[in-house]
Amino acid sequence: MGQSSKFLSNIIYAMNIFILNAGRCGSTTFIKACQHIQNYTATHESLLPCTGAQRLDYPDEHIEADNRLSWILGRLDQKYGNDAFYVHLKRHHLSAAESFTRRIDYGILRAYEQGILMHEKHRLPAGDIAKDYLDTVECNIRLFLRDKINKMDVHLESIETDFTLFWNRIQAQGNLEHALKEWAIRYNAS
Repeated sequence: MGQSSKFLSNIIYAMNIFILNAGRCGSTTFIKACQHIQNYTATHESLLPCTGAQRLDYPDEHIEADNRLSWILGRLDQKYGNDAFYVHLKRHHLSAAESFTRRIDYGILRAYEQGILMHEKHRLPAGDIAKDYLDTVECNIRLFLRDKINKMDVHLESIETDFTLFWNRIQAQGNLEHALKEWAIRYNAS
């Protein structure tokens, strides 16, 4: 396991922070906002091409958002366990499903449809596949987090409040005002 975490009146000091999510929920913007934090590095899907031990070899004091982590949560637990801070980033289910429906022909939804479900292309309506994917990933994340002590939920629909709480919980140093302005910019929109 990684470095130990310390607690002080509901404030966490964690070496690594993972933004767990299904995708289409603001994870790119979350990292753009985190890049205004001076005491952590922050990247989005930075180790995608890596396998084995390198796939989870993040630097210390780092914030990472990568929806593919939801498929390797056992390995994430083995390496970091309770020695990291976890954010479950969420978006209203139907809004996320609609966004994924527009991306049925590429990315993780295509991989889910053709790789996990083993369906020929578009055997089911795209909306059904998107909802099934979201249900699966959300269940995986909830199961992973059930015994974690360093965690919080962040909802896209209440992002300014939730992100400010996140900022305070990790004792972020930097420019919160600039970080919150990132949420007005649409990154990776579909």
